[in-house]
Amino acid sequence: MFDQPFARPSFLRYRDPRLRLLLAAALAVALAPLQHLTSAALGLGLGCALLALARPPLRPLLRRLAVVNVFILFLWLVTPWTTPGAPLWQWHFLCVTAEGVHLSLLVTLKSNAVVCAFLALLATMPPSELGHALERLRCPDKLVFLFLFTGRYIHLLAEEWHTLMTAARLRGFRPRSSTHTYRTLASLLGLLLVRSYERAQRTREAMLLRGFAGRFHSVARFSVGASDLAFALGLLCCLAGILWTEYAGAGL
Repeated sequence: MFDQPFARPSFLRYRDPRLRLLLAAALAVALAPLQHLTSAALGLGLGCALLALARPPLRPLLRRLAVVNVFILFLWLVTPWTTPGAPLWQWHFLCVTAEGVHLSLLVTLKSNAVVCAFLALLATMPPSELGHALERLRCPDKLVFLFLFTGRYIHLLAEEWHTLMTAARLRGFRPRSSTHTYRTLASLLGLLLVRSYERAQRTREAMLLRGFAGRFHSVARFSVGASDLAFALGLLCCLAGILWTEYAGAGL
């Protein structure tokens, strides 16, 4: 989710990272239990409004949304046929139920709403900034370290794997469903783990030589201003309206 193309100037980019992190968590907790299509659709509208404020690049945004909706597509291929309820369409033993369609549509709306909110609020900040925001919110130090190192080195490990696969292809390797292919991939994976361990050792030694004593220090200074409070208040009011629609019984 965290990628540099998303971290570009926008209204949300300059909001306090700690506040955005808390708001994203609040949105996820509030939108996940929704049971009515009306409130779920309002949640998706709120997520789209946040994306408009974040101004993410279109191609990476569509790519990330496609990953989520491909999984939801499999849900649509199964749930309407297997959920008991009133039939909407039937052909021999195949029966599409109203409850199944309702459940699939509800999951689609809520999933996209949460993903849009997270892409707008969290993907627009660099991983290092989010890690320091987690630290300021008193998250466990080991969790923060794990997140920061993962964000820093996951791309390097991906490049290393790409290099190993390129070297294997240059030597005539072609993936097939065979014992030789599985053995080769296992060897490449083991080599990747060895190189990752060696890189971790070098990184640790470099950090110790620079005086690392178990705590990261950030030069960033987080502060909550009037615009941050106004944004948080407006977002919470919108969320309260969605919850009122859900629990007041106005949903479909």
